[in-house]
Amino acid sequence: MCDRRSVLLGSVAIAALAPACRARAGAERSPAASAAVRRVTVAGPGAPIEIVDDRLGVPHIRAGSIPDAFFGQGYVVARDRLFQIDFGHRREMGRMAEAFGADFARYDANALLFHYRGDLDAELARVPADVLACARAYCAGINARIDEVTADPSLLPAEYTILNVRPLRWDVRDLVLARGASIGNVDDEIRRARLAALGLLDLDAVVAPLRPAHVMRIPAGLDVAAVSEADMGVLNLGALPFGPETPVRDPAGPGSPLERANAGSNAWTVAPSRSATGRPILANDPHLGIGGFGPRHVAHLTAPGLDVIGGGAPGLPGIMQGHTDRFAFGRTNFHIDQQDLFVLELHPEDAERYRHAGVWKRFDKVEVEIAVKGAAPQSATLRYAAQGPVISHDPGKRRATVLGSIGMQPGGSGAFSMIAINLAKDWVSLKQAFRLHPSPTNFHYADTAGNTGWQVIGFVPQRKAGDGLLPVPGDGRYDWTGYKDFRALPSEYNPARGWFASANQNNLPADWPKARVPAYSFRDPYRYERIAQVLAAQPRHTLADSVALQHDTFSTPAMQFVAALPDAPSAAAKPAATMLAGWNLRLDRGSAAAALYEIVWRDLSKRVLAELVPDRAKALVTDIAPSILLAEAKKRPALVDAALASGWQEAQRLLGAQPAAWRWDTLHQVRITHPLSRIPAIAAAFPPIEGSGSGGDSYTVMARWLGDGPSWRTGGGASYIQVIDVGGWDNSLMLNLPGQSNDPKSPHYRDQYAPWIDGQMQPMPFSRAAVDAQATTRTLLQPGQPRR
Repeated sequence: MCDRRSVLLGSVAIAALAPACRARAGAERSPAASAAVRRVTVAGPGAPIEIVDDRLGVPHIRAGSIPDAFFGQGYVVARDRLFQIDFGHRREMGRMAEAFGADFARYDANALLFHYRGDLDAELARVPADVLACARAYCAGINARIDEVTADPSLLPAEYTILNVRPLRWDVRDLVLARGASIGNVDDEIRRARLAALGLLDLDAVVAPLRPAHVMRIPAGLDVAAVSEADMGVLNLGALPFGPETPVRDPAGPGSPLERANAGSNAWTVAPSRSATGRPILANDPHLGIGGFGPRHVAHLTAPGLDVIGGGAPGLPGIMQGHTDRFAFGRTNFHIDQQDLFVLELHPEDAERYRHAGVWKRFDKVEVEIAVKGAAPQSATLRYAAQGPVISHDPGKRRATVLGSIGMQPGGSGAFSMIAINLAKDWVSLKQAFRLHPSPTNFHYADTAGNTGWQVIGFVPQRKAGDGLLPVPGDGRYDWTGYKDFRALPSEYNPARGWFASANQNNLPADWPKARVPAYSFRDPYRYERIAQVLAAQPRHTLADSVALQHDTFSTPAMQFVAALPDAPSAAAKPAATMLAGWNLRLDRGSAAAALYEIVWRDLSKRVLAELVPDRAKALVTDIAPSILLAEAKKRPALVDAALASGWQEAQRLLGAQPAAWRWDTLHQVRITHPLSRIPAIAAAFPPIEGSGSGGDSYTVMARWLGDGPSWRTGGGASYIQVIDVGGWDNSLMLNLPGQSNDPKSPHYRDQYAPWIDGQMQPMPFSRAAVDAQATTRTLLQPGQPRR
């Protein structure tokens, strides 16, 4: 009989505990006094701030006040990731053309369109004074580093010299001004309308089955035949134009369709009653794009009344996943449909007017001037309707479209929410922080008293009518009347079963009212089901168990596919069928069968789509959900046989004639490049981080989804990973791919790449003694007027 626990407790999990043990053992061998000290005079803090960098480059910030701790966070993220956060800031502020030329003006106009047009002072007044003080300090810390590198250009990251630009200064008002232009689910709405126009709306279930189950209906008054991709308007501008030969990934803008389709996370929380330590354990691994700038920067902020460590989003103040000295916290994506596409009818004689609520209303128009490098400024007209920004305006068709979004509502900026969460003391005070958190999130909590909690947070739009699944007429019938916050969403505190988990599955309670369903876009349940299976079988869960589960490559879709293999495969299909039938169903990086399975799966997907989708809809239905593919495979054994035969030939072409030498990681490579690396000088200055591949795919707990196009590269997954021993804080573990710094000269440019590939978790020192034992450098930020 297979012992699941012993299988999970493989070398990855056991080795993961060694770094933490070495950290404790090395406390006396590595006195903190041996760390070199660097002194910097900066404007802004109220008292000196000490920054202790450990051997992974994690900064441990020791400040005399809470705002000064956030000043330190702003300083260190600018030290390690300046171009990353500055490029994003410049993009959001609509100031690309002034640095890169006229081709960027339309991108700036788009950014400006999604600036908040309400009262910024009122928005700031919504924020508690202590939270706002920390946000101001964070911006000041970024500016302090900008002042430092401006005074000594040798400290500037190489991008600035190559691109001949300088970093922008930050202001706290920027955090509430820029709301971001995101496609979100607009493309889904348009796809459904176009399928409906073909009489094929049911085919949308092939791409995206609705969860929970729901019957779509065409909104009254919507002309589905008139809906087209043009209705996406400025949301469909495409890649940034860094020259005709260098279109590049956008390091600051919305994620690709692939990333939006796969972005998610795993998290689980285990109560003391089911923990081997007698304390809670909280594990979390957010799934984001892999291949460009690292999406997390780890920092530790300490001051009287504050002690918090974990991964933060560069450019956003605070820690997103981690722990304080009182509680651990993690997060996964929940699903709330927070956008609607409204279709407006324009006046036949005046295209600046639109029909709404039975009358013709005039657009609110804002004329903006966009500075352009080496040329005269360009002007742009921004339009706003009752529902939000106008993203397309076509007088010839008497048609305009508007994007209604939570982000553009009063209070819709989430820039202050992490600070508020970090300042909370317990489950009760977190409820106040959740009021500042608009984005849909499963929030996980565990405290030193042994309490555990799950709360869904985010803002839910209140629609007059409709379900948000298709575009709607913008005549007022489908407008929003406001939104509700976390108090209208499910939660659980100290559940009797002793554990809970979220992995982007439909986790609405079984008796949740249909009228209050916030979205129908929950993900396939495969990761959650595997997590639940493992946790339910472990009455005394350990840190090593969590590490093993985070790196678990068992594939439920593979199990179901292998169960559907033909009983009598053809001669051409038999080698593939034999290899898969004898497989352990794990997508391990060294597995030949895993590589074959992925090749066959892709081939079968194409074959099933070709049979299911009529020619007139092929441009709209280009993907197939795994549950649909598996169901169709059972009904179409001839297609499975053909895919097995073709897959075997393709595996030989890709991996060689000897199946014994096949490996999944040969195909599933992990390659990280600068997002602007198609610019030759950038590519030369920032060498790619590469050399290894990974196991897993989109549906394994160890999430490693495939990239865009025909390649098999790792396009995303769990780049930041944490396992928290609640109360035994120094036992906690983490990984942050590829490292803390974006500077190729830094030892922390890629120092976590190999451990991440191997699943070798790293220590997360928290106590002063543990941090000092790992100290490598020290920086003292001294208040004063820096020399210029």
